Amino acid sequence: MPKIKFNDQQDSTPVILVVDDNQQNLELLQAYLEDTDCRTVSARDGIEALAAVARHRPDLILLDVMMPKMSGFEVCKRVKADPQTSDIPVIMVTALNEFRDIERGIDSGTDDFISKPVNKLELLTRVKTMLKLKHLSDRLERTLAYLSEIEKQARGAGSG
Repeated sequence: MPKIKFNDQQDSTPVILVVDDNQQNLELLQAYLEDTDCRTVSARDGIEALAAVARHRPDLILLDVMMPKMSGFEVCKRVKADPQTSDIPVIMVTALNEFRDIERGIDSGTDDFISKPVNKLELLTRVKTMLKLKHLSDRLERTLAYLSEIEKQARGAGSG
């Protein structure tokens, strides 16, 4: 699979936060992501995850559901409730496959799911898609802010 890279001068290398309380799962996900042009940061529980979100402002979160201290559902809810982080895509990585678990994930605001055991091709495809959507969303936001600024300047010039 080709490297994930975005050619926009304002964007740096995408940051992916990988959250899992199981060290082997964490290492496996990070190994799968080595072929991408992304930087990974990790957290081992929900509290570490929220601190990492605040510190690194990731472009994507791969989030385990069943963790000590705080579940992935709660982490996702908090990330999505904060206007500063609500646009960060979250992919829940879970062994849960009951309909009510999926429903809980959707209610907490997740953008996608990947089932354990994780398939490398599926993971990379979904990561690439989510990063592309995030990139386009960020670009649209910058464009709208720029147009809003031009509109303000035009109004100011027209009144003088």
